[in-house]
Amino acid sequence: MRKLLYVPIIHVGSDLGSIAPDIDKRSTQICGIERWERHKQTVSTFWDNIEKYFKKLNADNLKIYQDGLMADGELGLKIIEEGAQKESKNYRIIVDLIRRGGEIRKTEDIALLKEEYNRILKLSQSKSVWERTSAYIGYRFHKDRLMMKRDKFIAGAINQTLKEKETGVLFIGAYHDVIPLLAEDIVVVELKKTKKVSEYFKELIFGKDEERFEELAEYLVDSD
Repeated sequence: MRKLLYVPIIHVGSDLGSIAPDIDKRSTQICGIERWERHKQTVSTFWDNIEKYFKKLNADNLKIYQDGLMADGELGLKIIEEGAQKESKNYRIIVDLIRRGGEIRKTEDIALLKEEYNRILKLSQSKSVWERTSAYIGYRFHKDRLMMKRDKFIAGAINQTLKEKETGVLFIGAYHDVIPLLAEDIVVVELKKTKKVSEYFKELIFGKDEERFEELAEYLVDSD
């Protein structure tokens, strides 16, 4: 039997690098200041609870797969350590797991990551209405194809490298759909239900139901 802890993550500014200010500005315009600030508080508490969970976990020989990690070994470790130094809670958790016996594994294809990053960068930095519209159409047109390719690569990496009787953890954006692509003998344990985290994002961006938004936010910060 193989076991995989599945963590549907919510990216924060420190995870987004140089495009973080543009994303934050654009998100404030879309969601409104009050809702976006509520979201950032929710995400902070969400990560605090994830960190507490892994502090208690036996990390000896734990195999670590990470959204966006296109290398293992020394290069992969350097990427993780640099992210932790930039105050990424996600990477800070991984650094702690490595110190306690965990091992990072290459998770993503660098070519696919570059393509998606460039499209997001173009979308976030578009200034005129025409530029925003053009970038958005291009991003939406390629988004599903790129996501499917990334999910297949990620699942393939886990299927091939997670061995019998090993336990792994996958930190992955909630908009991914990796679980159906995993091998049947891998037992998946979701720390938070991906469906609910995804629903939270939809309500954050598009929803008008404040009661439902608060209900989903409470689910994310619930430590039970």
